[in-house]
Amino acid sequence: MRFHNSIGMFLLTTLSALTSVLSASNYYCEEPLVISLPPASFQNSSKFSDRRSPHYAKLNRREGGGGWSPNADDQQPWLQVDLRDRLKVTSIATQGRWGSSDWVPRYQLQYSDSGRTWRSYRQEDVIWTFIGNSDTDTVVQHKLPHSIRTRYMRLLPLEGSPKGGMGLRLEVYGCTYKSDVADFDGRSALLYRFNQKSTSTVKDVISLRFRSHQAEGVLVHGEGQRGDFLTLELHRGRLILHLNLDDAKPQSTGRSSSVMLGSLLDDHHWHSVQIERFNKHVNFTVDGHTQHFRSPGQEDTLEIDYELSFGGIPLPGKPGTFLHENFHGCIENLNYNGVNVIDMAKRRKPQIYTVGNVTFSCSESSSVAVTFLSTTGSFLMLPADYSMESLSVRLQFRTWNQQGLLFSVPLSLDPDPINLLLQLSQARLLLSLSGGTQNSAQVFSGENLSDGQWHSIAIEVKGHKVSLTVNNQKPVTMEISGFIQNMQRTTIFIGGCPLFQSDFNCETPNRGYQGCLRLLVINNHPVDVLQIQQESLSNYSQISFDVCNIQDRCLPILCEHGGQCIQSWDQFYCDCSGTGYTGATCHNSIYERSCEAFRKTGSQSSVFTIDLDGSGPLEHTQVNCTMAEDKVWTVVGHDHMRIIDIRGSTPRSPFVLIFNYTISPYHLRSLVTSSEHCQQEVIYRCRKSRLFDTWDGTPLSWWLDRDGVKRTYWGGFLPGVQQCSCSLDGNCRDMNYFCNCDADQDTWANDTGVLSYKDHLPLSEIAIGDTNRTNSQAELQIGPLRCYGNRFFWNSASFYQESSYLHFPTLQAELSIDISLFFKTSSLSGVFLENLGVRDFIRLELSSPYTVNLTFDLGDGPVIITIQSPVALNDRQWHYIRAERNVKEASLQVDSLPLKLKEAPSERPYRLQLSSQLFVGGTASRQRGFLGCLRALIINGVTLDLYERAKTTPGVNSGCPGHCTSDSVCHNGGRCVEERSGYTCDCTQTAFDGPHCRTALAASFESGSSVLYTLQEPFSGILNEEARRSPAGFHDAEATKSQEKVSFGFLTRHVPALILTAYTLDQHYMAVVLTSNGSLQIRYLLNKEKRTEKFSPVSSSLADGRFHWVKINRKGQELFVQIDNTITQQYSLSPGSALSPARSVILGRIQGSDITDKELVQAGLRGFIGCLSSVQFNQATPLKAALQNSQSPFVTVIGRLEASSCGTISSLNTLSKTHTHADDSAKTDQGKDPLKKADQKDLALIGGVVAAVVFITLCVLAIIIHFLYQHRRTPAPSVITRKTHHPSMEHPAFRTALDLHKPNHDSKEYYI
Repeated sequence: MRFHNSIGMFLLTTLSALTSVLSASNYYCEEPLVISLPPASFQNSSKFSDRRSPHYAKLNRREGGGGWSPNADDQQPWLQVDLRDRLKVTSIATQGRWGSSDWVPRYQLQYSDSGRTWRSYRQEDVIWTFIGNSDTDTVVQHKLPHSIRTRYMRLLPLEGSPKGGMGLRLEVYGCTYKSDVADFDGRSALLYRFNQKSTSTVKDVISLRFRSHQAEGVLVHGEGQRGDFLTLELHRGRLILHLNLDDAKPQSTGRSSSVMLGSLLDDHHWHSVQIERFNKHVNFTVDGHTQHFRSPGQEDTLEIDYELSFGGIPLPGKPGTFLHENFHGCIENLNYNGVNVIDMAKRRKPQIYTVGNVTFSCSESSSVAVTFLSTTGSFLMLPADYSMESLSVRLQFRTWNQQGLLFSVPLSLDPDPINLLLQLSQARLLLSLSGGTQNSAQVFSGENLSDGQWHSIAIEVKGHKVSLTVNNQKPVTMEISGFIQNMQRTTIFIGGCPLFQSDFNCETPNRGYQGCLRLLVINNHPVDVLQIQQESLSNYSQISFDVCNIQDRCLPILCEHGGQCIQSWDQFYCDCSGTGYTGATCHNSIYERSCEAFRKTGSQSSVFTIDLDGSGPLEHTQVNCTMAEDKVWTVVGHDHMRIIDIRGSTPRSPFVLIFNYTISPYHLRSLVTSSEHCQQEVIYRCRKSRLFDTWDGTPLSWWLDRDGVKRTYWGGFLPGVQQCSCSLDGNCRDMNYFCNCDADQDTWANDTGVLSYKDHLPLSEIAIGDTNRTNSQAELQIGPLRCYGNRFFWNSASFYQESSYLHFPTLQAELSIDISLFFKTSSLSGVFLENLGVRDFIRLELSSPYTVNLTFDLGDGPVIITIQSPVALNDRQWHYIRAERNVKEASLQVDSLPLKLKEAPSERPYRLQLSSQLFVGGTASRQRGFLGCLRALIINGVTLDLYERAKTTPGVNSGCPGHCTSDSVCHNGGRCVEERSGYTCDCTQTAFDGPHCRTALAASFESGSSVLYTLQEPFSGILNEEARRSPAGFHDAEATKSQEKVSFGFLTRHVPALILTAYTLDQHYMAVVLTSNGSLQIRYLLNKEKRTEKFSPVSSSLADGRFHWVKINRKGQELFVQIDNTITQQYSLSPGSALSPARSVILGRIQGSDITDKELVQAGLRGFIGCLSSVQFNQATPLKAALQNSQSPFVTVIGRLEASSCGTISSLNTLSKTHTHADDSAKTDQGKDPLKKADQKDLALIGGVVAAVVFITLCVLAIIIHFLYQHRRTPAPSVITRKTHHPSMEHPAFRTALDLHKPNHDSKEYYI
């Protein structure tokens, strides 16, 4: 089956390639098209003088003023060329105006068939900006990446010469092409009838171009009596291809395929379609975007009876009637399997039957669309007659925005102004009356009107009633009594109001309208918008005429990992709720990558959710994390964990067991690959059941590894050795055999072994084949897969030649990429990595001892993000870098310095197209190479194996010298610091203490106790200045990118309680409280005009006297909460929410506040009674500061605060340790009788005596060591952890700067 599928795809790909080559190389198409045009073919928005008229704008000509120049005050200049016929255009060339200092450095293109409805030239789904001229005479020519077929072209200058103004000469190149068109009026069709009753095809090719202003309609349809069918139809402006090859009706089997492509295809512009099918394999292409799919079912042929219809689906025997809504528009160059259908229809061939009125020339649309470009500055002002106490307005609109004013019209001026407003509100239409004494009259109508589709509305004011009709549905009415109609004429303000309206009575709500509008009719008189364009500019502002610039920013979908795309007119937003990912495009996982991460919180053994490849394609999954004394085991079970009794099997008919694990094979492979060690226990007990034939050694039982390869070893890590564990240990029952079972004795034997060769784990299948003899029996139990360690975290390489580098395959980074690494160096600068394309590139480098740069170019100029460090980064210590770039933004972070972020403009290229290999530690030019160490280089969730690649690369060594290695044990995010003869753990920016940052710092609070901690930059660092100045995004919170990370442990029995409060300068806050029922609640007040937002992750009481751990992480509008070992809960704050930088954190009782939330005030007055442990707010540790540095000016302690041990690692891990010891003892004591109580008492007594003796001995030794230590000749330098006990008050600003380089929890640097 796979072979046939591969052949099918190969043939389909070959067919598609041949079609493209033949269509691309049929003839030469570079003829000049403008040089021979008459003056009447040129038009413009304005001209500077007659000598600079548009017909002088021919390339290399010097007549008149030497080219065209617009009027100096023309705000939207354009030059238009009529090519006199629809032609194929392949390139454009420009020059400045001869003999002047005028030229056009940048411009855009529009094209049209009618000269009334225009379309912008796009590349990579954005309006393309062409680079023009930099002098007067040089010709700059651009070959269009995709040719266009058009009659009219407009060039829109974006700026003029810095030395002069705008001046232009141009030429357009292309050729004629064959065009057969047919126009369908919505009640017509073309039927292509076969020469026989039915046709059965294995291969089909259908191609056509179409344009329409209707969102619905069938373009192609064919069906067979046995159930086969093919239908291509427009639905809501998108193309849907329905295909069924099975002989059964799809309604009963559900085996048909429906594929949707394209969007906004009802824009009355040409769109190309191609369908290629070979057997079940289909390529469906719309405007260059191809969807590959495979039709379900068993059949390979498409069987169609009688005919194939184009333009509709007529009923049999009833010409002109249709089952579906028929197509209304124009089709060009319609080809079906090599047959030119329209050409045959024009020549009246008998195979073509015409239904209704089909003409062979395209009719032009009478409607002209306009685009309102801004929500603040766009408006259109039109007079209207209101003398008969009646007024009517009709129009059609389409937009993505949920809010916006459609129009405002004054109805009365005396005694008070009264305006009638029609606006979009939450994607519904709101008709309201404002002003006067009755300003509350309003009605709603319509649903989901911001879906990008055209919607029609009609307003009629008659007497004291107003009616609103939406999409021809039943009208809603509103009474407007209570005012005097005293106006003969009025003014309708459409889309917004003038910014300076001292002479106007126009009322604008929060936002003006941004979108398209057409078919505007006032008092039954159509409005000619083209005439308005030619009149005074004061009647409108920020409007594009003759064009609807709507764009579907959710096509293609740029949200990752299943995020939902939501869009406005000029932005899109990814809703990551429920995906397990976060970020602007749902790129980053919210879960840790391994069980190692949960050790930092002192978590007990439990089931956790992890994401093994971070931002990679693997979804998050649940595993069992077992916390042992010296390591953390990741345990994955399967569906056959119990002991299985086996009898009656032979080598020819073995007992076979297939294992299905609790996580997918892809997750298993990723876990095993990334782990330092993995193992799986095989418990096998036998009686007269051999594993190997005693005569020739033939395996009688075997197992399959993860790749399905047969294996016959039963223990250890040496594959290919057909032995059991007893042979490897030298303790087999009979030393003549390699396995206990091979002795073939009629007593029970044990060949239990542990498999630990990682490349073969886990087992996928096992077969037992020798239990068919008399008294033969076997018992089998396969344990879970158990792994520990991260073999990639200390995967490193040392670079000692500037010209050296490591090379890897090209980065797959078109839409998104994240890079993280650790480095240490003493060099002044160096490139960490670089990848090049034809024009694009990305580079991450240390540009100076204090500066890290992320630079990338998408083809329109480099973007540079820079982080300046207050202290040198070339200090031979490890530093952490994380860089990310996606279609929405790019960011860079170094250690714990504030994140630098740049948002991407909405109209710019967004694909990073790379082609060279990836250079790590150097560049393609072999200059500015990096000298030093790199480790843990992770790109899009994949760790690059620097260690192995360095083995074969000159100038690079595997590994990195130093004492901070995988054996170093700095816990809880503590930073390993290199020393001359060892290492120390810097716990400064952790909430822990001790030599290895394992001692949790906790304190007991009473009812009046509180700790006030004043945050300093960057610890308040919810937002850096650059982010604050970034352009507005889809939501306000998207622009501000505010965030906070909070973690703490607590123990209490008292409620209500206020645990933590963080305040901003503008008195916004976030608070963590225990409610009256003991449940945890997180409260945010981000906008004083809104209510406090409350989130309750669990409903059960946490005031149960047990220790609980809480982690809170907010990024923008996304909030993630984890309590103890529960699954992380995800919430969304209301749109527009943004918390400015926090300036203070309060633990416990609040002493006076402007908070008006009664529940919070009640909890705040009581404070917190209990134990708080390891409190961390971003990089600040307020509780640690209060306990160790209470005299600091940044810390204020009120009431009684005593150190406690409630959060120590030992107290948290009691359960897990007991569990581990029980397991170990169970294994050790298998087969032994339990101890009697008396024996246990005796042993306890003896153990107590021994313990006392050992304790006294240790005390004596400690005294001697202390004495010798005090009398050493040279005192040892104090470690950093001692500084936290005796903090220096000198130069606090400098200490803060140094502390910026301590990795935060995001770095996940767990030295375990």
